[in-house]
Amino acid sequence: MEAELQTAGRRSLAGPRPRKLFARLFAVLAVFGLFVSVALVAPVTKAAEIVAPGGALIAVGRVAAMAGTYLMLVTLLLIARIPAVERAVGQDKLVKLHRRLGPWVLALIGVHVVAVALGYAQQVKTGALHELGVMITTFPGMVMAAAGFGLLLMAGLTSYRYARRKMRYETWWAVHLYTYLAVALSFAHQLWTGAPFLGHPAARAWWIGVWALTAGTVLTYRWVVPLEVSLRHRLTVHAVQEEAPGVVSVVMRGRRLDRLPVAGGQFLHWRFLRRGMWWQAHPYSVSALPSGNEIRITVKDLGDHSESLRRLTPGTRVAIEGPYGAFTHHARHTDRVLLAAAGVGATPVRAMLDDLPRHVDVVAILRGSSEHDLVLRAEIDQLVAARGGRLHEVVGPRSEAPLDAPALNRLVPDIAQRDVFVCGPGGFMRSFIDAALTLGVPRARIHHEDFAF
Repeated sequence: MEAELQTAGRRSLAGPRPRKLFARLFAVLAVFGLFVSVALVAPVTKAAEIVAPGGALIAVGRVAAMAGTYLMLVTLLLIARIPAVERAVGQDKLVKLHRRLGPWVLALIGVHVVAVALGYAQQVKTGALHELGVMITTFPGMVMAAAGFGLLLMAGLTSYRYARRKMRYETWWAVHLYTYLAVALSFAHQLWTGAPFLGHPAARAWWIGVWALTAGTVLTYRWVVPLEVSLRHRLTVHAVQEEAPGVVSVVMRGRRLDRLPVAGGQFLHWRFLRRGMWWQAHPYSVSALPSGNEIRITVKDLGDHSESLRRLTPGTRVAIEGPYGAFTHHARHTDRVLLAAAGVGATPVRAMLDDLPRHVDVVAILRGSSEHDLVLRAEIDQLVAARGGRLHEVVGPRSEAPLDAPALNRLVPDIAQRDVFVCGPGGFMRSFIDAALTLGVPRARIHHEDFAF
């Protein structure tokens, strides 16, 4: 423990400063690619075909297909965990954008299916459902495309908030793996039967390039890089320590952990290679930056996976992916910060205290219904005191120990001049952010990440 606390105030050797340029470049290229993808419909769309029976519907269907397919690939890139983009934006914001684009993808591909079926039905003067059946059973690649669309619908429906609340994280995660299969199944249909590609080598080359770039990026950053990082550092479980009722710390040891590019406040995806756990990875923040050959996470029992961590045995191998997240001191605009946490939200705050430059003025607030809920309290107290900062503990029910704007103003009178980093349950973060805004903290100086799936 002393070795961990001695890291207070040091700057992470390998936690690079995020560069917004990469996020802006990603956005510009994504918009440019959408324009090109839709424009490729123009060379195969003639005025005479549009005015013919069903022609306008078929043209609409083609445009919807190009836009929907391209946006589907963009949604995969958003969660491909590209390091430069992750550090600049934050995984939580990328996931939110991924969810917002998802309904548009389903709607556009749905419009494509309906419009093309209606258009061809008008041409041959038959029913739309009958024509759709003919298309699926006779057009090359259509059976695979129909199966892919069904898998996309399944992933989309389980992404709605109500459905997510009813599902375990492990189930939701497994269902969403089928998204990759859905994308793969639709690829052949696009090249074999899509009019913009038949006899148009430039269009075929563009789409093959876009698909290859997406597949290569996903494979690289979701599989190849994590495998290389895991083999390089060779982490194993060293000890499991109970911090509070329902809260445990997992201490791991490995090689060259001083070269792991993690900053205080970031998280990694951890895969514990033991029976019943090896097939899934979960995101947990580091609760102390690497010290020597050790690194630590602190986790609260909130589900099957987190509950099983207390049963890990020394020597269990660990695979890692990351680090990720923009919840780091690099986001601050000032040299005065307020670190606020509730419950296990204290873990990234604890690691951030390892990483903050020594000259930064620190005030910290820990919130809990009882003293047992003040996770890593002693360590945070010692680290804040070593900096000459102040730690406030707010303990008790909300009715008896509120943390609203008046209470926050009493604890931190100069809050409007500080950067505010807040972490904890969703309700706590929302109310705390509202209070900070009420007290005049600019929104740009309020930093948080939401790890809910």
